[in-house]
Amino acid sequence: MNILILCTGNSCRSQMAHGYFSHFIGGKANIYSAGTVRHGVNPRAITVMKEEGIDISHHTSNLMEEYQDIPFDYILTVCDNAREACPVYPGKGITIHKAFPDPYDAQGTEEEILVIFRGVRDKIKWYSEGLIAGITTRS
Repeated sequence: MNILILCTGNSCRSQMAHGYFSHFIGGKANIYSAGTVRHGVNPRAITVMKEEGIDISHHTSNLMEEYQDIPFDYILTVCDNAREACPVYPGKGITIHKAFPDPYDAQGTEEEILVIFRGVRDKIKWYSEGLIAGITTRS
C-alpha cells in the first residue's frame, strides 16, 4: 500500500503526519510526504515529534511532482492549499482531506511557539490514529 501526505511546504503538518503514519502503520504501507513548495523539515516539528518518541529528523522535504509515477492507494491533504493544488495521481487512489492549522508562522516566545506546534501535533496524532484504523481494516 502506498500513502501520500500533502501540505503546502512539506515542513510541519505533512511531516508530523508522515511520522505518525510510519509509526502507527508499521511496515504495512509505504509512506510519502510532499508539498506544493519545498520549505525543508521544520526543526520545531522535529522537536515536538521527538517528544512523542518519533524521530523525523531524517525526513526530507519533497515536491509532490516527485511522486507522479507512484500509484497511491491514499492521498491525504492536510491543508486547503494542497487540496486545491493536488494533481491527479495514477491509479485509483482515495483522496482524503483534513485541514490543520499551520504552525509554521507561529509568533511569540520559543515556548509559546512550541505550545502551538504541540497542539497541531496532537490534532494530527488523533486524526492519524483514527484514519489508520479505518485504512488497515479495509486492506
